[in-house]
Amino acid sequence: MMQKKKINQSYLEGERPLFQGKHLEIHDTIFAKGESPLKESQDISLYTTIFQWKYPLWYSRKIYAEDCTWFEMARAGVWYTQDITVKRALIEAPKNFRRCRGVVLDDVNFPNGFETLWSCSDVQMDHVKAKGDYFAMNSQNMVIRDFQLVGNYSFDGVKNVEIHNAKMLSKDAFWNSENVAVYDSFISGEYLGWNSKNLTLVNCTIESLQGMCYIDNLVMKNCRLLNTTLAFEYASVDADIQGKIDSVFNPSGGTIRADAIGELILEKDKVDPGKTKIWCSDIRVTSEKFCA
Repeated sequence: MMQKKKINQSYLEGERPLFQGKHLEIHDTIFAKGESPLKESQDISLYTTIFQWKYPLWYSRKIYAEDCTWFEMARAGVWYTQDITVKRALIEAPKNFRRCRGVVLDDVNFPNGFETLWSCSDVQMDHVKAKGDYFAMNSQNMVIRDFQLVGNYSFDGVKNVEIHNAKMLSKDAFWNSENVAVYDSFISGEYLGWNSKNLTLVNCTIESLQGMCYIDNLVMKNCRLLNTTLAFEYASVDADIQGKIDSVFNPSGGTIRADAIGELILEKDKVDPGKTKIWCSDIRVTSEKFCA
């Protein structure tokens, strides 16, 4: 194994101070004003290091960062990089992680995570917190555990994503997605999952105006729907709901099981009611205007 050169308590500024650096172990160092300090670097370990300026890790390979900090101006910090692990980090900079492959994030906080984690693949996330819109757009092959998000339009266009124990306040989450499974989570946000394919929700609590619509193959197992109205429009659905659904509107087919439905709306000129089986002993209102 190549022995790494150690850099301790340095203050580096100016453009590209460690350009194409290889086999470095960097401790307690500040990368101050100056773009692209570690561009095209390889086999770099970073400990308690601070990035204060833009584009610190572009086109890099085999990066390990522990107890590091990205300040707000370290924006667009990690792009086109492969095999990067980040542990116990505070990343204030937006637009981080773009077109990266092999990303491991463990105990990372993104307080300004606007447009973060775009078009990345092979991503593992544990104990990550993020605030900002458009999180994880067009990424794929993700496994996420113990995740918190406050931000709209998250996970748009993602593929092959597995999420466990999440809390998400996110309007328009999972739009245009494919093969997403969410377990043991809470999601609050309007228009959840529109235009998606193969969306599975297991042991989840959902709050959503017009949630779960326009979906090809929606599966819900042991879920609860709080204040969720006009659900399942034009969705093919297999839903097992504990408790009440406030209203169901024009599902395209499948099966819905619930303890109660506040209002069932089936417009015969829009959908074929015979294609959806409703297993519910307490349907409080059926809109006769639309039904035979």
